[in-house]
Amino acid sequence: MSRLQGKVVVVTGGGRGIGRAVALGLAQQGAQVALLARTASQLEEVAQLIRQQGGQALPVPCDITDPEGVRQAFDQIADHWGRLDVLINNAGGVLVRKPLWETDPQLWKLSVEVNLLGTYHCCRYAIPHMIRSGGGKIINVGSGVGHEPRGENSAYCSAKAGVWMLTRCLALELWPYGIEVNEVVPGPVYTDLTAEIFDPSGKTPPLAPSERVKTPQECVELFVFLATQPPGGPTGQCFSLARRPL
Repeated sequence: MSRLQGKVVVVTGGGRGIGRAVALGLAQQGAQVALLARTASQLEEVAQLIRQQGGQALPVPCDITDPEGVRQAFDQIADHWGRLDVLINNAGGVLVRKPLWETDPQLWKLSVEVNLLGTYHCCRYAIPHMIRSGGGKIINVGSGVGHEPRGENSAYCSAKAGVWMLTRCLALELWPYGIEVNEVVPGPVYTDLTAEIFDPSGKTPPLAPSERVKTPQECVELFVFLATQPPGGPTGQCFSLARRPL
């Protein structure tokens, strides 16, 4: 299986959870995978797993809230492999769960910086390399709460709503360059970051009675599908694995 042979893919938040599973899955399709996250030890562990499978991986420790650090990271990746074909903006998470008037302003701001501005920074510095490579794919990891409001989660809801709008704006700007931009909404997935709210034993998550908690591995095929679409494929769309209307 080599649907991504010769393609360079960047996965942010690639050291754990969905990002880790997606990075391993794309490497199995032949992709050369660059891994971005703050924790170097986690990135190196995933990179070693990819190499053991016969793939190529480049761990690049990076804080996506730091625009200069992001610029340097993408320049390093492009210098290393000479191109950039797919960007998966996966890094993010819920940092505060309180009514808005009880939140810490700095933590609320950080939630937006990580989830929305981090996505912006990565797009900003990846796109010039993708244009020089002749096109590509950007896949932004969104959330159902970016499409519908939910109480005591205003920072994350607002940030992910921004990611959905950014996805559509970029789709309009980038189609002339052969770059498709789409959003993936994974729905409830059990990871280290969601362990406090999601139960992997089969209990219904606190979102909708129709939902169930998935593993990160169950998300991989949708990312592979979008990353391997031929030029002229879907853009500006939301692809969801949720089991409730968004």
